[in-house]
Amino acid sequence: MTDINERATEAWIEETTSRERIRTVLEETTEYATAAEIADRARTSEPTTRKYLDELVADGIGVTTQDGRTTLYKRNDGRQIDERIYELRETTSWDELIDGIREMKAQLQDYRDTYEVEGPEELAIELDADADGWEDVGRWRATRRNLAIAQAALRVDEAHRLAEA
Repeated sequence: MTDINERATEAWIEETTSRERIRTVLEETTEYATAAEIADRARTSEPTTRKYLDELVADGIGVTTQDGRTTLYKRNDGRQIDERIYELRETTSWDELIDGIREMKAQLQDYRDTYEVEGPEELAIELDADADGWEDVGRWRATRRNLAIAQAALRVDEAHRLAEA
């Protein structure tokens, strides 16, 4: 009897192309990985993976670095940010963006007031390994990142409106 993970993997392989699986894995890869590691997760051969990774990097979906003679791959975080900004501009009104920015700024101030530090990095330095507050370090970082993206979406939207005027 096969377990549910095996069945899901088999269905994924049957319903997608190698290139689609490699792209999916690459877009989820936040730390540099070898082609062999990506091939294993995408259930493809290493030569096929290298071929498509090179294409995906050329398309701007991934980026590379070298570790000696080994090429390492990960998603292009800049592209992810650009896509999120575009998505926000398309799905969120100006007023909703402003409201969201206000809420995130208030949340960041709540973190500063609660922990009496200026940022999540300072909080991480001060926390003991078993202390409460580690989840807030991650939430604080995510809120700060989301705020920057929302502000960028607002600026890009304003630039487009000014260019069209």
